[in-house]
Amino acid sequence: MRANVFQAVNRFGIEEVERPRAGAGEAVIRMTMTTVCGTDLHIVRGEYPVRPGLVIGHEPVGVIEELGPGVTDYRLGQRVLVGAITPCGQCGACLSGHLPQCGHGGGYKALGGWRMGNTQDGAQAEYIRIPAAQANLAPIPDGLTDEQVVLLSDIASTGFSGAEAGGVRIGDAVVVFAQGPIGLCASIGARLMGASLVVGVDGDEARLKLARKMGVDVVLDHRQQDVVAEVKRLTGGGADVAIEALGTQQTFESALRCLRPAGTLSSLGVYSGKLQLPYDAFAAGLGDYRIVTTLCPGGKERMRRLMDLVHHKRIDLSPLITHRFKLADIQEAYALFGERRDGVFKVAIQP
Repeated sequence: MRANVFQAVNRFGIEEVERPRAGAGEAVIRMTMTTVCGTDLHIVRGEYPVRPGLVIGHEPVGVIEELGPGVTDYRLGQRVLVGAITPCGQCGACLSGHLPQCGHGGGYKALGGWRMGNTQDGAQAEYIRIPAAQANLAPIPDGLTDEQVVLLSDIASTGFSGAEAGGVRIGDAVVVFAQGPIGLCASIGARLMGASLVVGVDGDEARLKLARKMGVDVVLDHRQQDVVAEVKRLTGGGADVAIEALGTQQTFESALRCLRPAGTLSSLGVYSGKLQLPYDAFAAGLGDYRIVTTLCPGGKERMRRLMDLVHHKRIDLSPLITHRFKLADIQEAYALFGERRDGVFKVAIQP
């Protein structure tokens, strides 16, 4: 089969590789759609290490091609969505409700639920092997298209989890730093959970425009104004929840400074280097602040619930897909997405 293979830092491309086969408890899916994710850029740039020869990608939509022994209640040819996180469903972490930190049958393993495109071959290919298939194959309801569900696998699940982990309540004021794919989904998730005011912060006019279109109440351009002061003015003293969706020292610190006392900072960003905590913004540790982190929730029940939101027209994320490419043109897709040209937001890939 053809697949997008990581070769070395800043070297990747389409190669002919062996098609996967389903072992016990596994399934093979014929891919019909996936995307290019910001995490994929981290991989090809060498900012997140993976083994050479790995097939990249972690957002599969497709058709069941093969079922291994022990996988029941599915059929060949069935359309399915698979979350970017594929928990085993049996370990201590999974049974305690911490699926992203799946221990693969044991206890806990940090990031252990993220396997596709990380520790095993991923979704930017013609076929993909799905581990723990019984726990991860989510049938797609009739009437939903690939484009309507593909973004649920990662960015919607991750973004919504930022609002969930932050404990957003009815009537809360929420500020979300960065309105890229994850951050915008965090803003949408905050509205779903009942926030009365959602403020989106970015420095890219195209992203601010899309945030307005998707229902963010107030958008702030950090290049043009003092965001912390404006958030405190809008909220009468500080946000109840601040969501950080970029992964930089500046955005983390600004999110913390936007909070009211006893507020919650929900962190979705992927950080590198040293992250410092300013003691004044943290009230010297005595301000009852709460800082939480989260990784994309996965598993078939999570995907089913997200698809129900689409099916019942509570959300429509299809406007976030701005460009479409064939698998053969994956390098062009990466270049466009990585350089943020032509108003790109999310890129869909089809075999």
